[in-house]
Amino acid sequence: MTGRIPQSFIDDLLNRVDIVEVIDSRVPLKKTGREYQACCPFHNEKTPSFTVSPGKQFYHCFGCGAHGSAIGFLMDYEHLEFPEAIEELARSVGVEVPREAGSGKAPDHRQRDHYALLEAVARFFRTQLRDSPHASRAVAYLKNRGLSGEIAATFGLGYAPPGWDSLVRHLGSDRQTQSAAVELGLLIRKDDGRLYDRFRDRIMFPIRDRRGRTIGFGGRVLGDEKPKYMNSPESPVFHKGRELYGLFEARKANQKLTRLMVVEGYMDVVALAQFGLSNAVATLGTATTPEHLERLYRTVKEVVFCFDGDPAGRRAAWRALENTLPVLRDGREARFLFLPEGEDPDSLVRRIGAEALQKKTVDSVPLSQFLFESLCQQVDTRNVDGRAHLVELARPLMQKLPDSAFRDLMLDQLAKLSGLQLKQLESRVFGKHPPQQSREPVQRPRDSSRSPVRTAIRLLLERPELSQSIPVASGFEDLNLPGIGLLQELLEISRDNPHLSTGSILEHWRDRPEAKHLAKLVTLPLELPETGFEEEFRGAIQRLVEQRTAQRTEQLLARDRGQGLSDSEKTELKQLLLMRHPGTG
Repeated sequence: MTGRIPQSFIDDLLNRVDIVEVIDSRVPLKKTGREYQACCPFHNEKTPSFTVSPGKQFYHCFGCGAHGSAIGFLMDYEHLEFPEAIEELARSVGVEVPREAGSGKAPDHRQRDHYALLEAVARFFRTQLRDSPHASRAVAYLKNRGLSGEIAATFGLGYAPPGWDSLVRHLGSDRQTQSAAVELGLLIRKDDGRLYDRFRDRIMFPIRDRRGRTIGFGGRVLGDEKPKYMNSPESPVFHKGRELYGLFEARKANQKLTRLMVVEGYMDVVALAQFGLSNAVATLGTATTPEHLERLYRTVKEVVFCFDGDPAGRRAAWRALENTLPVLRDGREARFLFLPEGEDPDSLVRRIGAEALQKKTVDSVPLSQFLFESLCQQVDTRNVDGRAHLVELARPLMQKLPDSAFRDLMLDQLAKLSGLQLKQLESRVFGKHPPQQSREPVQRPRDSSRSPVRTAIRLLLERPELSQSIPVASGFEDLNLPGIGLLQELLEISRDNPHLSTGSILEHWRDRPEAKHLAKLVTLPLELPETGFEEEFRGAIQRLVEQRTAQRTEQLLARDRGQGLSDSEKTELKQLLLMRHPGTG
């Protein structure tokens, strides 16, 4: 659906969701007084400086400055676009996102058409698995792998028939559709301009993004031909280094995922799901990338990498380990499950059963153990030379780790294996002073200004209902002073919506230059008793009225000395002078 999302819906949505629940499901929070706290998910730190206010429905990190509403958090943490974050929150409370026709930013029709075409092709492949004259081979293959019709439907499995033009003929002669299909890697254009199908005589696995949209395909041969697996190429909607096959289905099947298992192939993911293990995902023909890992750890705290136990499998595991180290903040865990020779997850689960395989994942090798065992196999720790070599091998790996309790424990273990004192080891690994976050208490900014404009804005952000305590015509509307227009707009929004939270109010300024200034004001402490807010607010407004009176008086006096005043201006000046000096006249 196209069009702008109404601001009234966004206001209502943010009143329905609780930012504490949104963030706590992704970053565990600890209650401290009226607020909640955690180590910031957006930068490495040991001393928590990330706070979430349920009253304001707003989060802020006093370390790196990250801040926002529940919408902003999802955008930053999940790397979502604004409409995607709205849709994610709307799904969580079971409401549909309305759109205003013909308003707002023009939608990206091209990208929308890409998704529509990919979904249409996914339907075509599913239909071919049922109706193609050649489908019996594909069906027999799936049955021989032990897959049921139900699990095939869950993952949307299909079949690309043999031949060079099955999909070409299905898509027809529309030039725009053909060009889009080439751009998405569904068709290939020869030098002479003729088109042919990329996928032929293969089981087709639609690759879905986190929202369940088809973004590409993987195809597996029915026999032993090469390549066994073929993926869609990179396209405007498909990026192999970011996406994980099966993540959408895993999240859909498990409301509270705690562990994800990374396997090598699509069939492993589907076969494990057939046996009730619906927490497996696969990379798309690439090594596990840092982006993959961030996506995994946003979903769960524990990731188990499943590799063959042969030398090739261990090399792949080591690459995964190296990419995992930089994202291992406290609370995240990585483990490695090495399969017996000649086994893959599919064959292993059939041989030992789902319960036994599940136990193997629980008892798998922790990353720390795999790392040190692998390094120790390369040196002789019985002599000084070998232990010195161990430190040199471990140094670049330790440097990858973020400052955390986990890094401290890894250094402690390395100290034990090498025989070095911990301080000596830190010096060898990091130089004279190991990099770390300051251990000093977080210094929160204090409001050094008593500007009435800033005071009024700050109080309205905290208590929008204060807008009801002053007349609509406040008497300072034409005051020439920075921030007056912003205050006026804030008063108008607050009068219309006195029950908005701070986070909701700030969403009205999204993508505007004033947004960062308002967010900074929100973090300034209000050293006032609960009963003093209205008095302070009314006092700030009164000071603005007095400034406006003084400013207008000076304007009229200057005009009187020059060109002179009209009768109405003389009357106005007299009234203003009486206001400034009551009792005279």
